Amino acid sequence: QVQLVESGGGLVQPGGSLRLSCAAAGSFLIVYGWGWYRQAPGKQRELVARMTGGDSTNYADSVKGRFTISKDNGKNTVYLQMNSLQPATTAVYYCNVALTTTIASPRRAYWGQGTRVTVSS
Repeated sequence: QVQLVESGGGLVQPGGSLRLSCAAAGSFLIVYGWGWYRQAPGKQRELVARMTGGDSTNYADSVKGRFTISKDNGKNTVYLQMNSLQPATTAVYYCNVALTTTIASPRRAYWGQGTRVTVSS
């Protein structure tokens, strides 16, 4: 069983920064990639940033240059550094990981519970 635990959300003023963390607990064999998604009120969940198992990254156009995804393999943790936050970035942010737990198991995606980010003055 794999569990993702997110933290780091909160209330921040426009122009401020936050760093989200997502720690993966459990036993896994191969990690294919990590992702951060967000869902704003009344909108669909959308991809914010992702990192493949080979550490290549890509970002949504709206966050390029302001957000950075990174990971610490030793801690099985992925981060999302968010700078120059604006009210439009207010959303619940979800962590996602695609992995296999055993040689015989198929690749599967796991989701965290979400952490709320509110950007407001």
